[in-house]
This record gives sequence, structure tokens and C-alpha cells, in this order.
Amino acid sequence: MTSKPTVLFVCVHNAGRSQMAAGFLTHLSGGAIEVRSAGSLPADQVNPVAVAAMAEVGIDIATEVPKQLTTDAVRASDVVITMGCGDACPIFPGKRYEDWALDDPAGQGIDAVRPIRDDIRARVETLIAELLPAPAGQARQ
Repeated sequence: MTSKPTVLFVCVHNAGRSQMAAGFLTHLSGGAIEVRSAGSLPADQVNPVAVAAMAEVGIDIATEVPKQLTTDAVRASDVVITMGCGDACPIFPGKRYEDWALDDPAGQGIDAVRPIRDDIRARVETLIAELLPAPAGQARQ
């Protein structure tokens, strides 16, 4: 892994889960991790309910645009986290792959999306702790 790890979040439409995860990782890592997201079949826009749920916790993903998953994006990433995209994600040796089983926020109201958002935040916080260990003698906040 390079000195600045790169994480790619992948879901089918790149409109909900992967966008929320990318928003959290960008915000919580303070730029110490390069963040990408993509979808195997990108939607036209980010899910407005996902945007609203993230706004509730002070993270703005309203200007994000769903992006097409490419082989180059996977190749350029140290960690690839899939969220229900199945076999659409190419596999390269030496990469760390994780599959996060999360409900899809598509078509759901804000009350159903909040727990998904909170689950993603907890997973992102764990990922940050794994990728950016606190300096010796210091606890990560």
C-alpha cells in the first residue's frame, strides 16, 4: 500500500450506499485516504434520500455524481469495498477486498435510510482505524 491508501466503494448504482461511504471516509479521514466510488450500472443521480440522510450528520454529498466502475479504478485502489454488486467487480491480486452486506436505500424513506447510514459510518470508522493506525502512545479520536 502507498503512504496514502486509496479506497474504492462499489455498489450497483453508485447512488446510495457507496456515495454515503465515500462521504463519510472523505470527511472522517481528513484527506489522509484517497476516496473513490463507482457503480456497475450507475444511476442518473445520487439518491435524494441518501443526500438528506447525510446532510443530517453534516456531510454534503449533493454535488456527487454516480460514476461508472472501471478496471482502472479497481487497479488503482488499495482497498475495494463492494456493496451488493456481485461479480461485476474485477479482481486483481494484491488488493484488499471486502463485501459489506447493507440494505439498499433505493426506494426507501428517510427513517429506513438512517440505520443504513449509521451502519456505514461505523464500518468506515473501523476501516480508518485499520488503514491509519494511531501513532504509538496516542489513541485515535
